[in-house]
Amino acid sequence: MRRYPNSPPAPDNDAKGKPPRSDLATLKTLIPYLWVYKWRVLAALLCLVGAKLANVGVPLVLKQLIDQMSISPEHPRALLVLPLAALVAYGVLRLSTTVFTELREFLFARVTQRAVRTIALKVFRHLHALSLRFHLNRQTGGMTRDIERGTRGVSSLISFTLFNILPTLVEITLVLGYLVTHYDIWFSIITFCALVLYIAFTIIVTDWRTHFRRTMNDLDSKASTKAIDSLINYETVKYFGNEDYEAKRYDEGLQRYETAAVKSQTSLSLLNTGQSLIIATAVTLILWRATQGVIDGKMTLGDLVLVNTFMIQLYIPLNFLGVIYREIKQSLADMERLFSLLDQNREIADAPDARPLLTHGAQVRFQHVDFSYESKRKILFDVDFTIAAGTTTAVVGHSGSGKSTLSRLLFRFYEVNGGGITIDGQDLRTLTQDSLRHAIGIVPQDTVLFNDSIEYNIAYGQPGASKEQIVAAAKAASIHDFIESLPDGYASMVGERGLKLSGGEKQRVAIARTLLKNPAILIFDEATSALDSKAEQAIQAQLKEIARSRTTLVIAHRLSTVADAEQILVLDHGRIVERGTHQSLLAQDGLYAQMWQRQQAKADEEGASPSDSELGLVGAG
Repeated sequence: MRRYPNSPPAPDNDAKGKPPRSDLATLKTLIPYLWVYKWRVLAALLCLVGAKLANVGVPLVLKQLIDQMSISPEHPRALLVLPLAALVAYGVLRLSTTVFTELREFLFARVTQRAVRTIALKVFRHLHALSLRFHLNRQTGGMTRDIERGTRGVSSLISFTLFNILPTLVEITLVLGYLVTHYDIWFSIITFCALVLYIAFTIIVTDWRTHFRRTMNDLDSKASTKAIDSLINYETVKYFGNEDYEAKRYDEGLQRYETAAVKSQTSLSLLNTGQSLIIATAVTLILWRATQGVIDGKMTLGDLVLVNTFMIQLYIPLNFLGVIYREIKQSLADMERLFSLLDQNREIADAPDARPLLTHGAQVRFQHVDFSYESKRKILFDVDFTIAAGTTTAVVGHSGSGKSTLSRLLFRFYEVNGGGITIDGQDLRTLTQDSLRHAIGIVPQDTVLFNDSIEYNIAYGQPGASKEQIVAAAKAASIHDFIESLPDGYASMVGERGLKLSGGEKQRVAIARTLLKNPAILIFDEATSALDSKAEQAIQAQLKEIARSRTTLVIAHRLSTVADAEQILVLDHGRIVERGTHQSLLAQDGLYAQMWQRQQAKADEEGASPSDSELGLVGAG
C-alpha cells in the first residue's frame, strides 16, 4: 500500500502493549456464533452423552460375560454357558458408541463451518471498515497469518472441546459414579486423586508453556511479513542486488523462531514425562486393589476386568489431555489475535443518522479546513476554496505541500481537525461513506492493480458491467488496441500489483476503470505522469472531454496539463498562497509564474516537455 510523504507513523493498533485478551473473553465472543444453530448444538450434546453411556456400558456387559463364563464343569448351568443376550448387548453397545459419535460430528459440522465462515467474513468486512491510518501502519503479511491461524483456531477449539474434553469429563463422571456405588472406596479415591493431580499438573505446566506459543506466533508473523514484503518488492531487491541481505533478514526471524520452538518442545517433554508418571502410578495402584479383591473373594474376575477396562478407557483419552489442552490454549491464543482485529476502533464511522449523498451538480466546498496526521505536525492551514459544479480546479505545489491530502480528505479517509468539507451543501460527516465514495472516482499517480485479468481490473470500477461497457471504457482510455494485441486479450493476467504491465499501461487501466465507474466527481492525481508525450496528449484530450460535465479536482505536477482549468490553486506548506486562472497567475509573477518559467526554460533546453523531476515537484504531497 502506498505510504504518503506526509503520513507519520500511526499509533500501533495491535494488541501489543495491551493486556492479552482473556480466554474467557475469547470464548464469550465465540459462543454467539455457535448458538445460532442451538438445536443442532443441543442434539449434538445429547449424542455425546449417548456415546459415552454406550462406551461405559461396554465394560459392564463384558463383566457379565466373564462372570457367566466362569462356571465349573460340575455346575448345573454348564450346558447353558453361551450368554447370547450379553453377546448381543456387547455388540449393540459397541456399534452405538460409533453411531452416536458420528451422528454428533454430523450434526455439529455445519455449526463449526458456519461459525468459521461468519467470523472470517466479519473480520474481513471490519478490516475494510478501518481507517487508512490503520492500514498504512499494518503489516499485511503478519495480519493475514493472524486471520488464517485465528479461523483455523475456531475449528480446532470446537473440535477439541466438544469431541475430546467434554466427552472425557462425561466419562469420568460416569466411571467415578459407578466405582463409588459398587466397589471399595479406595478405587474412587485413587482414581479421583490421580485425575485431580493429572489435570492440575497439565494445566499448570501448559499455562507456563503458553507464552512460548505466543512468542512463536509473533515471530512467525514477523518472519512471514518480511518474506511477503520482500517478494512483493522483488524488482527493488533485484535492482540493488540485495538477495543475500533479504535472506539474512528472513533468517534472523527464523532463527528467533527456532529458539522459541526449541524451548517449547523441551517444556513439552517435561509435561509428557510428568503425565506418564501420574498415569502409571494410578493404574498400578488400581490393579493392585482389584487383584487383592479377587484374592480375598470380594471381587470376581469380571470385576477385575471391569475395573481394568474402565481405567484403560479413562486414561487413554487422558493421556492426550496435555496435547488437547495445549491445542486448546494454542487455539485460544490464535483466536485472541483474530478477535483483537475486531476490537480495533473504526476511526471513521458513519453517524447513526447518516444519510446517502444526493448530488445535483456536485459542487465541492472546502471550508477553512485544518488537518494534521499527528498533533505535532500540521499539514493543512485554513484551506478554503470551492469547486463549482461541472468545473475543473487544479492544485499545484511542491512535494509535501499537502496536495494529495485534499483528495484523501474528500474521500473521508481521515476526519478534518477543523472546518468542514461539503458536497452540494452536505457535510461529509453526515453522509454514508458508501454513497460518498460511490460518487467520486480517482485516477491515482501510483496505480495498484489486482493480480487478476485486465478485464477484471477494468470491471472493478463497476462490478457486473457488461463486456461491451468494459471495451468502451478501454477504448476511451486508449488501451483497447494494446489489450487486443495480447495473446489472451482481456483475459491477460496483470501479475502481482500489476507488475506485468508498464507504468503507462497500468495508468490507462486505472483511467478505464474510473471511466466505467462514471462518478459525479473526478480526481486526477497526476493521471498521465507515466505516459509518453503522444499518449499523454491523447489521454489529456479524452480526460478534458470526460471532465466537461463533471466536477473535477486535478492534482498536477506538469503545469501545462492544467493551463486551461477554471481555477488553479497553489499550495505551499499547507496553505493556499495563490489562486486564479493560468493567465492571472502568470500576471501575478508569484510562485506559480516561477514554476512555469522553470518549466518552459527546461523545455526549451531539451526540446521536450519537462518532467516532474525538472520542476522539483516529484511526490504526491
